[in-house]
Amino acid sequence: MRRLARLVSGLALGALCAAPLAAPAAELSVGDMAPDFTLEGSDGRTYALSELRDERAVVLAWFPKAYTSGCTIECKSLAENGHLIRAFDVAYFMASVDSFEDNKGFAEQHKADFPLLADPTKETATAYGVLGAMGVARRWTFYIGKDGRILAIDKQVEPATSAEDIAAKLAELGVARSE
Repeated sequence: MRRLARLVSGLALGALCAAPLAAPAAELSVGDMAPDFTLEGSDGRTYALSELRDERAVVLAWFPKAYTSGCTIECKSLAENGHLIRAFDVAYFMASVDSFEDNKGFAEQHKADFPLLADPTKETATAYGVLGAMGVARRWTFYIGKDGRILAIDKQVEPATSAEDIAAKLAELGVARSE
């Protein structure tokens, strides 16, 4: 019995070592084309990055999980101070790998006047490189130009000042102001 177990174990290890390893996805950088997405928003509309291209810049603020403390603080910041972001010609979203239903309830609870995008398949989170080891998105914000290229990536998001920080970054990047 022990010989059989060792044989099976050895075969499994050999097969694992011989299996080709999947190449890790290249990390996105400033200047790269942002991966396209088509995701359902908490407002019931479907948003596609490709449909916003050439119309306006986009801010995509990934957050880990609806109804958690840091995400609640960030959502409240964007809801209460969204006027700072709307001063720019930009579409802005929070996005997570939560379900549509969770994001809809979370948005309603915190009176979010902007869409929270749901990526339950985790395909878009994976394409953006934000999917963490625990299966939730990292709190990173992507600034995407009208041409679809990444203008900046903020990996040090402060939930409490998220709206103010986004507005400051949009000004720094020279994103056009709303008319």
